[in-house]
Amino acid sequence: MNFILKNAKLSFLALIIGFSFSACDEEDDFMTENEMVTPRPDPDPTDDGTSETNTIVDFAGANGFSSLVAAVEAADLTATLSGETNYTVFAPTDEAFTTFLSDNGFASLDEVPEDVLKMILLNHVQPGLLMAGDLTTGYVESLAEAGPDGENVSLYINTEAGVVLNGISTVTSADNEVDNGVVHAVDAVIGLPDVTTFAVADPSLSLLETSLIREDLVTTLASSDTNTPFTVFAPTDEAFAALLTELEADSLDDIDSATLTAVLQYHVITENNVTSDELSDGMTVTTLQGEDITINVGDQVTITDVNGRVSTVIEADVQATNGVIHAIDMVLLPTLD
Repeated sequence: MNFILKNAKLSFLALIIGFSFSACDEEDDFMTENEMVTPRPDPDPTDDGTSETNTIVDFAGANGFSSLVAAVEAADLTATLSGETNYTVFAPTDEAFTTFLSDNGFASLDEVPEDVLKMILLNHVQPGLLMAGDLTTGYVESLAEAGPDGENVSLYINTEAGVVLNGISTVTSADNEVDNGVVHAVDAVIGLPDVTTFAVADPSLSLLETSLIREDLVTTLASSDTNTPFTVFAPTDEAFAALLTELEADSLDDIDSATLTAVLQYHVITENNVTSDELSDGMTVTTLQGEDITINVGDQVTITDVNGRVSTVIEADVQATNGVIHAIDMVLLPTLD
Protein backbone atom coordinates (compact mmCIF):
# COMPACT_ATOMS: atom_id res chain seq x y z
CA MET A 1 0.00 0.00 0.00
CA ASN A 2 2.79 2.39 0.89
CA PHE A 3 4.47 1.56 -2.34
CA ILE A 4 1.37 2.53 -4.33
CA LEU A 5 1.03 5.86 -2.52
CA LYS A 6 4.68 6.64 -3.10
CA ASN A 7 4.35 6.04 -6.84
CA ALA A 8 1.22 8.18 -6.97
CA LYS A 9 3.09 11.09 -5.37
CA LEU A 10 5.95 10.78 -7.85
CA SER A 11 3.51 10.71 -10.78
CA PHE A 12 1.71 13.81 -9.49
CA LEU A 13 5.06 15.63 -9.08
CA ALA A 14 6.09 14.74 -12.61
CA LEU A 15 2.78 16.06 -13.90
CA ILE A 16 3.31 19.43 -12.15
CA ILE A 17 6.85 19.78 -13.51
CA GLY A 18 5.72 18.96 -17.04
CA PHE A 19 2.95 21.54 -16.86
CA SER A 20 5.45 24.24 -15.71
CA PHE A 21 7.77 23.63 -18.65
CA SER A 22 4.82 23.79 -21.06
CA ALA A 23 3.72 27.16 -19.59
CA CYS A 24 7.21 28.57 -20.00
CA ASP A 25 7.22 27.58 -23.66
CA GLU A 26 3.88 29.32 -24.20
CA GLU A 27 5.14 32.52 -22.54
CA ASP A 28 8.17 32.49 -24.84
CA ASP A 29 5.84 32.20 -27.81
CA PHE A 30 3.95 35.37 -26.75
CA MET A 31 6.99 37.54 -25.72
CA THR A 32 7.14 40.83 -27.72
CA GLU A 33 10.26 42.22 -29.40
CA ASN A 34 10.44 45.08 -26.86
CA GLU A 35 10.59 42.50 -24.07
CA MET A 36 13.46 40.68 -25.70
CA VAL A 37 16.89 41.49 -24.30
CA THR A 38 19.11 42.89 -27.02
CA PRO A 39 22.85 42.45 -26.51
CA ARG A 40 24.78 45.76 -26.09
CA PRO A 41 27.06 46.40 -29.11
CA ASP A 42 30.77 46.50 -28.66
CA PRO A 43 32.18 50.07 -28.30
CA ASP A 44 33.62 51.75 -31.40
CA PRO A 45 37.41 51.65 -30.94
CA THR A 46 37.76 54.85 -33.07
CA ASP A 47 35.41 56.94 -30.85
CA ASP A 48 37.53 59.11 -28.51
CA GLY A 49 34.50 60.63 -26.76
CA THR A 50 34.77 64.02 -28.48
CA SER A 51 32.57 65.56 -31.17
CA GLU A 52 33.63 67.69 -34.14
CA THR A 53 33.65 71.44 -33.43
CA ASN A 54 32.84 74.39 -35.66
CA THR A 55 34.31 77.38 -33.85
CA ILE A 56 35.16 80.73 -35.45
CA VAL A 57 38.68 79.48 -36.15
CA ASP A 58 37.41 76.12 -37.47
CA PHE A 59 35.01 77.92 -39.84
CA ALA A 60 37.75 80.24 -41.08
CA GLY A 61 40.09 77.34 -41.76
CA ALA A 62 37.44 75.32 -43.59
CA ASN A 63 36.17 78.18 -45.75
CA GLY A 64 39.23 79.74 -47.34
CA PHE A 65 40.13 82.41 -44.75
CA SER A 66 43.71 81.17 -44.53
CA SER A 67 45.24 84.62 -43.97
CA LEU A 68 42.83 85.29 -41.12
CA VAL A 69 43.71 81.96 -39.50
CA ALA A 70 47.43 82.75 -39.84
CA ALA A 71 46.91 86.26 -38.44
CA VAL A 72 44.89 84.95 -35.49
CA GLU A 73 47.63 82.45 -34.71
CA ALA A 74 50.39 85.08 -35.05
CA ALA A 75 48.50 87.43 -32.71
CA ASP A 76 47.96 84.64 -30.15
CA LEU A 77 44.16 84.85 -30.43
CA THR A 78 43.43 81.26 -31.45
CA ALA A 79 42.37 80.14 -27.98
CA THR A 80 40.16 83.22 -27.57
CA LEU A 81 38.28 82.67 -30.83
CA SER A 82 38.06 78.90 -30.31
CA GLY A 83 36.61 79.06 -26.82
CA GLU A 84 33.04 78.92 -25.53
CA THR A 85 32.47 82.70 -25.33
CA ASN A 86 30.30 84.02 -28.16
CA TYR A 87 31.79 86.62 -30.51
CA THR A 88 30.72 88.35 -33.71
CA VAL A 89 33.63 88.49 -36.15
CA PHE A 90 33.89 90.56 -39.32
CA ALA A 91 36.27 88.26 -41.19
CA PRO A 92 38.49 89.74 -43.94
CA THR A 93 39.02 87.57 -46.98
CA ASP A 94 42.48 86.56 -48.19
CA GLU A 95 42.23 89.25 -50.90
CA ALA A 96 41.47 91.82 -48.22
CA PHE A 97 44.61 90.86 -46.29
CA THR A 98 46.71 91.01 -49.46
CA THR A 99 45.51 94.56 -50.13
CA PHE A 100 46.08 95.57 -46.51
CA LEU A 101 49.66 94.31 -46.51
CA SER A 102 50.43 96.00 -49.83
CA ASP A 103 48.88 99.33 -48.80
CA ASN A 104 50.90 99.41 -45.59
CA GLY A 105 54.24 98.31 -47.03
CA PHE A 106 54.35 94.82 -45.50
CA ALA A 107 55.64 91.89 -47.53
CA SER A 108 53.86 89.38 -45.29
CA LEU A 109 51.96 89.02 -42.03
CA ASP A 110 55.28 88.21 -40.35
CA GLU A 111 56.33 91.85 -40.79
CA VAL A 112 53.33 93.25 -38.92
CA PRO A 113 54.23 93.83 -35.25
CA GLU A 114 52.34 91.35 -33.09
CA ASP A 115 50.79 94.00 -30.84
CA VAL A 116 49.58 96.00 -33.84
CA LEU A 117 48.22 92.89 -35.56
CA LYS A 118 46.36 91.88 -32.39
CA MET A 119 44.67 95.29 -32.10
CA ILE A 120 43.73 95.27 -35.80
CA LEU A 121 42.15 91.83 -35.48
CA LEU A 122 40.26 92.79 -32.30
CA ASN A 123 38.93 95.81 -34.18
CA HIS A 124 36.93 93.25 -36.20
CA VAL A 125 35.38 91.61 -33.12
CA GLN A 126 32.21 92.38 -31.19
CA PRO A 127 31.14 90.61 -28.00
CA GLY A 128 28.05 88.42 -28.23
CA LEU A 129 26.02 87.14 -31.15
CA LEU A 130 25.05 89.88 -33.64
CA MET A 131 23.25 88.74 -36.75
CA ALA A 132 23.04 91.11 -39.72
CA GLY A 133 19.47 91.97 -38.78
CA ASP A 134 20.66 93.09 -35.33
CA LEU A 135 23.01 95.72 -36.74
CA THR A 136 21.93 99.36 -36.95
CA THR A 137 23.63 102.52 -38.19
CA GLY A 138 25.78 104.05 -35.47
CA TYR A 139 28.85 103.63 -33.30
CA VAL A 140 29.84 100.58 -31.27
CA GLU A 141 32.95 99.68 -29.30
CA SER A 142 35.30 97.13 -30.80
CA LEU A 143 37.43 94.87 -28.59
CA ALA A 144 40.61 96.70 -29.65
CA GLU A 145 42.01 98.58 -26.65
CA ALA A 146 44.00 100.91 -28.91
CA GLY A 147 42.97 104.33 -27.59
CA PRO A 148 45.50 106.71 -25.98
CA ASP A 149 44.84 105.32 -22.49
CA GLY A 150 43.87 101.82 -23.55
CA GLU A 151 40.27 102.75 -24.38
CA ASN A 152 38.36 100.51 -26.75
CA VAL A 153 38.26 102.20 -30.15
CA SER A 154 34.93 102.78 -31.87
CA LEU A 155 33.58 101.14 -35.00
CA TYR A 156 31.10 102.96 -37.25
CA ILE A 157 28.45 100.69 -38.76
CA ASN A 158 26.40 101.99 -41.68
CA THR A 159 23.40 99.84 -42.67
CA GLU A 160 21.85 102.21 -45.22
CA ALA A 161 22.97 100.02 -48.13
CA GLY A 162 24.13 96.66 -46.87
CA VAL A 163 26.58 96.75 -43.97
CA VAL A 164 29.66 98.99 -44.27
CA LEU A 165 32.24 99.32 -41.50
CA ASN A 166 34.23 102.54 -40.96
CA GLY A 167 33.34 103.52 -44.51
CA ILE A 168 35.78 101.08 -46.09
CA SER A 169 34.79 97.46 -45.44
CA THR A 170 31.59 95.84 -46.74
CA VAL A 171 29.97 92.63 -45.51
CA THR A 172 29.89 90.21 -48.46
CA SER A 173 28.58 87.10 -46.71
CA ALA A 174 26.53 87.48 -43.55
CA ASP A 175 25.20 85.29 -40.73
CA ASN A 176 27.57 82.31 -40.86
CA GLU A 177 26.67 80.77 -37.51
CA VAL A 178 29.30 78.77 -35.64
CA ASP A 179 29.54 77.09 -32.24
CA ASN A 180 30.80 80.24 -30.49
CA GLY A 181 29.20 83.09 -32.41
CA VAL A 182 28.73 84.31 -35.95
CA VAL A 183 31.06 85.22 -38.81
CA HIS A 184 30.39 87.95 -41.38
CA ALA A 185 32.86 87.97 -44.30
CA VAL A 186 34.14 91.43 -45.28
CA ASP A 187 36.06 92.67 -48.31
CA ALA A 188 38.61 94.91 -46.55
CA VAL A 189 40.69 94.86 -43.39
CA ILE A 190 39.36 97.50 -40.98
CA GLY A 191 42.44 99.46 -39.96
CA LEU A 192 42.73 101.18 -36.59
CA PRO A 193 40.95 104.57 -36.79
CA ASP A 194 42.32 108.06 -36.23
CA VAL A 195 39.92 110.94 -35.61
CA THR A 196 39.66 111.72 -39.33
CA THR A 197 38.46 108.16 -40.03
CA PHE A 198 35.05 108.91 -38.57
CA ALA A 199 34.73 112.27 -40.31
CA VAL A 200 35.10 110.33 -43.56
CA ALA A 201 32.98 107.31 -42.56
CA ASP A 202 30.04 109.08 -40.93
CA PRO A 203 27.73 110.73 -43.53
CA SER A 204 26.47 113.18 -40.91
CA LEU A 205 30.00 114.65 -40.71
CA SER A 206 30.57 115.09 -44.45
CA LEU A 207 30.84 118.91 -44.30
CA LEU A 208 33.40 118.61 -41.52
CA GLU A 209 35.37 116.26 -43.77
CA THR A 210 35.12 118.75 -46.66
CA SER A 211 36.32 121.57 -44.40
CA LEU A 212 39.28 119.60 -43.04
CA ILE A 213 40.38 118.62 -46.55
CA ARG A 214 40.05 122.16 -47.85
CA GLU A 215 42.11 123.68 -45.05
CA ASP A 216 44.69 120.88 -45.15
CA LEU A 217 43.99 119.81 -41.57
CA VAL A 218 43.50 116.12 -42.30
CA THR A 219 47.21 115.37 -41.91
CA THR A 220 47.27 117.21 -38.59
CA LEU A 221 44.32 115.33 -37.13
CA ALA A 222 45.52 112.00 -38.50
CA SER A 223 48.81 112.41 -36.67
CA SER A 224 49.85 110.11 -33.88
CA ASP A 225 52.60 112.41 -32.63
CA THR A 226 52.23 116.19 -32.78
CA ASN A 227 49.82 117.64 -30.16
CA THR A 228 48.13 114.29 -29.64
CA PRO A 229 45.84 113.03 -28.35
CA PHE A 230 43.06 115.28 -29.63
CA THR A 231 39.58 115.97 -28.31
CA VAL A 232 37.41 117.11 -31.21
CA PHE A 233 33.97 118.68 -30.92
CA ALA A 234 32.66 117.76 -34.36
CA PRO A 235 29.79 119.84 -35.85
CA THR A 236 27.27 117.80 -37.83
CA ASP A 237 26.14 118.70 -41.34
CA GLU A 238 23.00 120.26 -39.85
CA ALA A 239 25.20 122.43 -37.64
CA PHE A 240 27.20 123.62 -40.64
CA ALA A 241 24.00 124.28 -42.60
CA ALA A 242 22.72 126.46 -39.73
CA LEU A 243 26.03 128.36 -39.70
CA LEU A 244 25.79 129.09 -43.42
CA THR A 245 22.29 130.45 -42.88
CA GLU A 246 23.54 132.51 -39.94
CA LEU A 247 26.36 133.97 -42.03
CA GLU A 248 24.09 134.40 -45.08
CA ALA A 249 26.46 132.22 -47.07
CA ASP A 250 25.46 129.84 -49.83
CA SER A 251 28.21 127.28 -49.20
CA LEU A 252 31.51 126.73 -47.43
CA ASP A 253 33.18 128.28 -50.46
CA ASP A 254 31.82 131.64 -49.30
CA ILE A 255 33.86 131.44 -46.10
CA ASP A 256 37.47 132.58 -46.51
CA SER A 257 40.31 130.23 -45.66
CA ALA A 258 41.61 132.09 -42.61
CA THR A 259 38.16 132.19 -41.02
CA LEU A 260 37.36 128.55 -41.72
CA THR A 261 40.74 127.42 -40.36
CA ALA A 262 40.21 129.42 -37.17
CA VAL A 263 36.72 127.95 -36.78
CA LEU A 264 37.95 124.38 -37.23
CA GLN A 265 40.86 124.83 -34.81
CA TYR A 266 38.43 126.26 -32.26
CA HIS A 267 36.79 122.82 -32.07
CA VAL A 268 40.01 121.00 -31.17
CA ILE A 269 41.67 120.48 -27.80
CA THR A 270 45.23 119.21 -28.00
CA GLU A 271 47.21 116.83 -25.82
CA ASN A 272 44.10 115.49 -24.08
CA ASN A 273 41.73 112.58 -24.69
CA VAL A 274 38.80 114.06 -22.79
CA THR A 275 35.99 111.52 -22.53
CA SER A 276 32.53 112.41 -21.28
CA ASP A 277 33.15 111.02 -17.79
CA GLU A 278 36.06 113.46 -17.42
CA LEU A 279 33.96 116.56 -18.12
CA SER A 280 32.86 118.77 -15.23
CA ASP A 281 30.41 121.63 -14.86
CA GLY A 282 31.94 125.03 -15.62
CA MET A 283 35.09 123.45 -17.06
CA THR A 284 37.11 125.91 -19.19
CA VAL A 285 39.58 124.60 -21.74
CA THR A 286 41.84 126.26 -24.29
CA THR A 287 41.49 125.22 -27.91
CA LEU A 288 44.03 124.77 -30.69
CA GLN A 289 42.88 128.17 -32.04
CA GLY A 290 44.00 129.79 -28.79
CA GLU A 291 40.71 130.89 -27.22
CA ASP A 292 38.69 129.12 -24.54
CA ILE A 293 35.40 127.27 -24.53
CA THR A 294 33.31 126.55 -21.44
CA ILE A 295 31.78 123.14 -20.81
CA ASN A 296 28.71 122.59 -18.65
CA VAL A 297 27.37 119.27 -17.48
CA GLY A 298 23.72 118.70 -16.62
CA ASP A 299 20.96 116.74 -18.30
CA GLN A 300 23.05 117.34 -21.42
CA VAL A 301 26.63 118.38 -22.04
CA THR A 302 26.87 121.84 -23.57
CA ILE A 303 29.73 123.97 -24.87
CA THR A 304 29.62 127.76 -24.79
CA ASP A 305 31.89 129.73 -27.11
CA VAL A 306 33.37 133.22 -26.54
CA ASN A 307 30.33 134.71 -28.26
CA GLY A 308 27.88 133.14 -25.80
CA ARG A 309 26.51 130.67 -28.34
CA VAL A 310 25.66 127.26 -26.85
CA SER A 311 26.15 123.91 -28.60
CA THR A 312 24.95 120.54 -27.31
CA VAL A 313 26.82 117.23 -27.47
CA ILE A 314 24.59 114.78 -29.34
CA GLU A 315 27.04 111.86 -29.75
CA ALA A 316 29.77 111.35 -27.17
CA ASP A 317 32.94 109.30 -26.87
CA VAL A 318 33.64 108.23 -30.43
CA GLN A 319 37.08 106.84 -29.69
CA ALA A 320 40.02 106.78 -32.08
CA THR A 321 43.63 105.79 -31.60
CA ASN A 322 44.80 109.41 -31.39
CA GLY A 323 41.85 111.07 -29.69
CA VAL A 324 38.14 111.22 -29.10
CA ILE A 325 35.24 112.88 -30.94
CA HIS A 326 32.07 114.39 -29.52
CA ALA A 327 29.51 115.36 -32.18
CA ILE A 328 27.75 118.70 -31.54
CA ASP A 329 24.69 120.43 -32.99
CA MET A 330 26.06 123.96 -33.47
CA VAL A 331 29.30 125.31 -34.92
CA LEU A 332 31.39 127.12 -32.30
CA LEU A 333 32.75 130.51 -33.31
CA PRO A 334 35.91 132.17 -31.99
CA THR A 335 36.42 135.90 -32.03
CA LEU A 336 36.28 136.88 -35.68
CA ASP A 337 37.74 140.07 -37.19
